[in-house]
Amino acid sequence: MTTEPRHPYLDHPGPIPFAHRGGTAEGLENTAAAFRRARAQGYRYLETDVHLTRDGELIAFHDAALDRLTDASGRIAELPWAEVRQARVAGREPIPLFEDLVAEFPEARWNVDVKAEAALTPFLDLVRAAGLWDRVCLGSFSESRVARAQRLCGPRLATSYGTAGVLGLRARSLGLPWPVRETAVCAQVPASQYGVPVVDRRFVRRAHARGLQVHVWTVNEAERMHRLLDLGVDAVMTDRLDVLRAVFEERGIWV
Repeated sequence: MTTEPRHPYLDHPGPIPFAHRGGTAEGLENTAAAFRRARAQGYRYLETDVHLTRDGELIAFHDAALDRLTDASGRIAELPWAEVRQARVAGREPIPLFEDLVAEFPEARWNVDVKAEAALTPFLDLVRAAGLWDRVCLGSFSESRVARAQRLCGPRLATSYGTAGVLGLRARSLGLPWPVRETAVCAQVPASQYGVPVVDRRFVRRAHARGLQVHVWTVNEAERMHRLLDLGVDAVMTDRLDVLRAVFEERGIWV
């Protein structure tokens, strides 16, 4: 049973299936091809990351540099868009601008991890200009970055907790007094970290008591998906789109 959503972004009948980076089939993560495949499989909620090029273009890409995922090299923050756009993910697919993805998939909702401080203002500018308030949720490992975005935009912007916020919520679930930001709408967390469980019944209960949804990443095994859904989590993010859909269908919660 999912908790009542605190923001229109979370308005979904039941637990939310997220396509993490659009799915990683054929190594094409965070490409338009990956997101097209995810949408064709019925995924409405898509997860991605954004970086900023040297000349201010907001791209959907996970790493700070091109080297691991593409046939090019160099740090994105030091390269112009004209050069970045020539790179090919897995030697095949171009790196997309985030604004192009938003336009291509008007029915999709995006969970966006803003990977660099320089990308925050351009991201918020796009959200304002395109009226994306109900279509995006901002996340980051940096709690200060997410909190700053929330101060700039107010409750129109859906945000999750950064690492410090998650630690605070975990401490609260263990009965420890700990300050936590009141303006988040969800906690997006790994099931465990360094072998230490993060998501258990106490954590889910504490989050739900605060009106927060619990979204768990990145889960690729059916058994773990079932176990987390049994705990009452509100969303699962996966690279294995076929596996998550099969689990949701088996439980009768695929919508």
